[in-house]
Amino acid sequence: MERVERNLMDPISEVDIGKTQSNLSQMIRRLQVKIEHLLMHKGLLLILVGFLLGRAIILAEITPFALPFFATVFLMKKDKVGFAFLSLLAGAMTTSVNSTIYTFIGIVIFVLSQQVIKKLKVEAIKVLPLMVLIASLIAKLAVTFVTAGEITVYDGMMAGVESGLGFILTLIFLQSVPLLTLKKPRHSLKTEEVICMIILVASVLTGTIGWTIYDLSLENIMSRYLVLLFAFVAGATMGSTVGVVTGLILSLANVTSLYQMSLLAFSGLLGGLLKEGKKIGVSIGLLISSLLLGLYGEGNTEILSTMYESLLAISLFLITPGFLTSKLAKMIPGTAEYSSEQQQYLRKIRDVTANRVEQFSTVFQALSNSFSQYGTPVETDDKDREIDYFLSNVTEKTCQTCFKKEVCWAKNFSTTYDYMKDIMHELDTDSIQYNYTLTREWDKHCVKSKKVIEAIDQELTHFQANQKLKRQVQESRKLVADQLLGVSQVMNNFAKEIQRERENHHMQEEQILEALHSFGIEIGHVEIYSLEQGNIDIEMSIPYCNGSGECEKLVAPMLSNILNETVVVKQEDCASYPNGYCHVSFGSTKAFVIDTGIAHAAKGGGLVSGDSYSTIELGVGKYAVAISDGMGNGERAHHESNETLKLLQKILQTGIEEKVAIKSVNSILSLRTTDEIFSTLDLAVIDLQDASAKFLKIGSTPSYIKRGERINRVQASNLPMGIIEDFEVDVVSEQLKAGDILIMMSDGIFEGPKHVENYDIWMKRKIKEIETEDPQEIADLIMEEVIRTRSGHIEDDMTVVVTKIKRNIPKWAAIPVQHSHRKVQ
Repeated sequence: MERVERNLMDPISEVDIGKTQSNLSQMIRRLQVKIEHLLMHKGLLLILVGFLLGRAIILAEITPFALPFFATVFLMKKDKVGFAFLSLLAGAMTTSVNSTIYTFIGIVIFVLSQQVIKKLKVEAIKVLPLMVLIASLIAKLAVTFVTAGEITVYDGMMAGVESGLGFILTLIFLQSVPLLTLKKPRHSLKTEEVICMIILVASVLTGTIGWTIYDLSLENIMSRYLVLLFAFVAGATMGSTVGVVTGLILSLANVTSLYQMSLLAFSGLLGGLLKEGKKIGVSIGLLISSLLLGLYGEGNTEILSTMYESLLAISLFLITPGFLTSKLAKMIPGTAEYSSEQQQYLRKIRDVTANRVEQFSTVFQALSNSFSQYGTPVETDDKDREIDYFLSNVTEKTCQTCFKKEVCWAKNFSTTYDYMKDIMHELDTDSIQYNYTLTREWDKHCVKSKKVIEAIDQELTHFQANQKLKRQVQESRKLVADQLLGVSQVMNNFAKEIQRERENHHMQEEQILEALHSFGIEIGHVEIYSLEQGNIDIEMSIPYCNGSGECEKLVAPMLSNILNETVVVKQEDCASYPNGYCHVSFGSTKAFVIDTGIAHAAKGGGLVSGDSYSTIELGVGKYAVAISDGMGNGERAHHESNETLKLLQKILQTGIEEKVAIKSVNSILSLRTTDEIFSTLDLAVIDLQDASAKFLKIGSTPSYIKRGERINRVQASNLPMGIIEDFEVDVVSEQLKAGDILIMMSDGIFEGPKHVENYDIWMKRKIKEIETEDPQEIADLIMEEVIRTRSGHIEDDMTVVVTKIKRNIPKWAAIPVQHSHRKVQ
């Protein structure tokens, strides 16, 4: 019984604990928001900073911080300028009367000068530092003259120094003061903003000079806490920078504590180096620095106070919430959190873009589906309804005024309907004159038989035209649906490519570096972007090689052995000077390569041929060879065939499927003009990874594949492009092999031989008799044979394209490396 009760109580306890933790985290979050709202939005932080800057003094008599702070707030946060004015005066009152008067007069002069600037319509931010300099100089000289009765050279020099510092501090505060009253969180800071913020914080700490807690200096505690914070967040570089800047400004305020700059800088450096030890490691760095430099700077008498100050700073540092350090780290460039935040932002932008592209893809697919209704079979009811409409139109012209209307359509409806339906069918097939039985029976049934037949024949013309129009609309829908579906697929693939991230290959980069270094090759850096089979992408920098081909002859063969795949140099940017680095891109090579030979001639030996040809690198591991023959000869035929190939190339390079691309080109050719303009298309798309080929032939002649002594014919039957708006593209697939020779030709070559009954047999025989395997020589020989049969006359435009499939053999064999680095995982 106790066990059962315990089992029943445990889940309840876990739920209660979970709720308590959730409520506690919510309370902390609400408290954090309230504190942030109070400090940032309500201006409490601005008041505190203004108070400390108002009482900050350096070199025993210079107070350069108040006026630049007020000027910045006046320009950028006018709604809080009253808080700044009162807090600065309150801070100045804690120091001396002269300082209070100087601050007040300086602010008044600055405000008056801003009114003048406003009337002159000058941009305030451009002259703000100059206005601060002038106001500070006038106020300082005025206070000095009133209190001392004269102005000495020393007084003038100090006034110039103070106003000059005001000028510089204005530029610094313009970068840092707006961060004190942010209404929206900043994701990152610029480097100059970070430095300006450090100077502002150090200047604020100057206002705490003279404040002690049990004889422990508050400025020393806070300055060391600041160094600990930045060393932990941003590392040794930022930690030492904060230490130097803070120590320098504090030492200007208290010259006797000049060694504090060394202590803070060394603490920031050592704490940053021990950052891997988390907060404890950074704290140990401060303790070691305090111990060493404390003994050096003050001796044994003050070492205890120095250590106590450091321990208090460490205590504050250890109780600092993690979300504050994390938030600060995200704002400082160079930190891992900053990089992660930037990557997260870029990933978010990438995902938004990909989602938007996917939405467009979905829209195009939905549009394609809506246009695809052409494929649904026509219902029988729809056909019957159309016939009913057809016969009703006939009866309106014939039966409405007939005296036998009631007899035919009321008593003998079915018989009359069937007769007229059969007559419609016979007229549609042009066989009414042969169906004597039907005409004889209709004459007996109807008193206006001939008139009804004429009406049906007349109405049938409109009916057939209407049906043709419907078919054309359906064909247009089908074409648009295919094109929209093709665009949808391309956009969907593009969205997937956008979402592909660059993978982290640090381990593989180290393995490659180690393997190449062990072989004696010096490498600057390695960046791996992809290790996908057949799509390797690696970038390297190597020392100046003086054009010796080290990358092609050594590095690429070694990478081929390491990655178990043939790798070649894709791009090389050699250094322009001996001490520089060459930047090289390596990538996978294709399993097969294409060697092409082309021969062509215009009719009668002219300059312009109606045939056009193209070899297209599709960029997705595919190679396309195309021939187009325009109608007729000359300039117009050349324009049509060339335009066909240009359109096809642009559409194919977008990634749209070949069949859809050809249909799109056909629709453009058929719709852009009413003239009888058409062209043939012979397209072969070869995959360079497995040598598979797709042949799409539109009104073109056969192609031939020569494999040793065997000749294979590739043919498909389609009308030329542009003749009809809709047609089915026949795709013939063939598996090619290394050494295969593909011969494609226009009709001027295939049908060119004279006195030949069977062009196919003649062409096969001639191809078989050719002994050379060079594509260009084969193309020239076929052209020569055809022209020779015509006694040297060229009766039509001629084009022959010969493509040889070869296995890709790299120039350099793979170089084996040490077994431990043989394969990158």
